[in-house]
Amino acid sequence: MTTARTALIEAHGGPEMFRIVDREVGDPAPGEIRIRHAACGLNFIDVYQRSGLYPMQLPHALGMEAAGVIEAVGEGVTHLRIGDRAAYAAQPPGAYTQARVMPAAQVCPLPDDISFEEGAGMMLKGLTVQYLFHRTTPLKRGDIVLFHAAAGGVGLIACQWARSEGIKLIGTAGSDEKCALALEHGATHCVNYRAGDWVEKVRDLTDGHGVDVVMDAVGKDTFEGSLDCLRPLGMMISFGNASGPVPPLNIGVLGQKGSLKITRPTIFTHIARHENCQEMATMLFAKVTSGAVNIRIDQRFALDDVADAHRALEARQTTGSTVLTV
Repeated sequence: MTTARTALIEAHGGPEMFRIVDREVGDPAPGEIRIRHAACGLNFIDVYQRSGLYPMQLPHALGMEAAGVIEAVGEGVTHLRIGDRAAYAAQPPGAYTQARVMPAAQVCPLPDDISFEEGAGMMLKGLTVQYLFHRTTPLKRGDIVLFHAAAGGVGLIACQWARSEGIKLIGTAGSDEKCALALEHGATHCVNYRAGDWVEKVRDLTDGHGVDVVMDAVGKDTFEGSLDCLRPLGMMISFGNASGPVPPLNIGVLGQKGSLKITRPTIFTHIARHENCQEMATMLFAKVTSGAVNIRIDQRFALDDVADAHRALEARQTTGSTVLTV
């Protein structure tokens, strides 16, 4: 039995709650694999779990995505073999580690021309973009999407994805530099929400008609404004809470604002079935290997520095993807 350095928390709270420990790693049971990580991805869901917004049974390791090499395969696993390169976004949390045993269903073979860091930095974010654009509401060439936090890890993938499909994406970001980054990656327009009334600017960019779909992972700070940016019969996709949870909603407001639709999806519903997860990953990998989507790794932290990585993420000091090297 081997050991693996692992970042875990024993109580909910701030980044200071992390402890780096050595944990034993056993052999996979039927339906499981053991993977040795080369890199692990960071996402805002990790912050929610650490803080207690999404409570967990503790102590627990954090992290929802990583990439590495398959070390052992349990009985019944047929899509992976020892020595395969692989990547995943999956439950349960536990990716902040050198190696782990986990269910195999959501672990995906990683193409040779995608690096481990790219794999670790793209799975949760890229599969999120895939379900937003292909599994949540019908989208077609020429449709207009408003995407908040367009310079973040999910946002930069979304900008490129939209461009590759002929969808017009209006982004928002918190600085002119971040707006420039979103435009560079395919956003049609990008609004600095710190510089004036961003709702009015989005309405102006659509000649007053509003956008077809809003994709919002910011939550509390942008929710009401997002509804005001939608055209009649438009769709609000609320898929995160970076600024805090959305307050309770009087559903009658949706009728008053134009018979709007709203949904609150999670990636884990969409990838729950093995077949769906592998199909979604295949589409994501094709976008990357074709050059339509480039995965930016803008921040790298050692596993021992995971607390600093969380501080940077919460302070919105990051762009693109952030990975832990193990």
